Amino acid sequence: MPISMYGASVPLFTQMLNGLSGVLDKGAAFAATKKVDQAVLLGSRLAPDMLTLTRQVQIASDTSKMCVARLAGVEAPKYEDNELTFDELKARIAKTVAFFDTVTAPQVDGSEEREITIKLPSRELKFTGERYLLNWAIPNFTFHCATAFAILRRDGVEIGKQDFLGKVV
Repeated sequence: MPISMYGASVPLFTQMLNGLSGVLDKGAAFAATKKVDQAVLLGSRLAPDMLTLTRQVQIASDTSKMCVARLAGVEAPKYEDNELTFDELKARIAKTVAFFDTVTAPQVDGSEEREITIKLPSRELKFTGERYLLNWAIPNFTFHCATAFAILRRDGVEIGKQDFLGKVV
């Protein structure tokens, strides 16, 4: 039996976002214990031309919610990108996971051939739903989750692979 589009998206996004939320908990605890201003960690980046920890989390949230919304043919919630603390980023993740709870498997399943268009500043990309999920959304989402993890790990937060993976749902 083939895997469903819902089964390949919502559980994965939920698991990894919950793992990211746990990683942010450890980042907040590290900041409190080491007396590091949260803004320093949230503004940290792996390289000068990369985005900050805050933006990595925001983009992971946006990528997953937009994917689920596009596949389901529903409107995605809009967020202001104004988070300044670990708690605010965790609340954003919680809102994203709560959005997933409003989307049902029948809304997403069958979207394999749905045309998905992504408008970038310099071009427009067109995908089938399946190619969008497997070749664009999941890799992009995973990149931003992994980069957020790597930023905190590099900054000294004691996190490991199981923290990244989160609890299997």
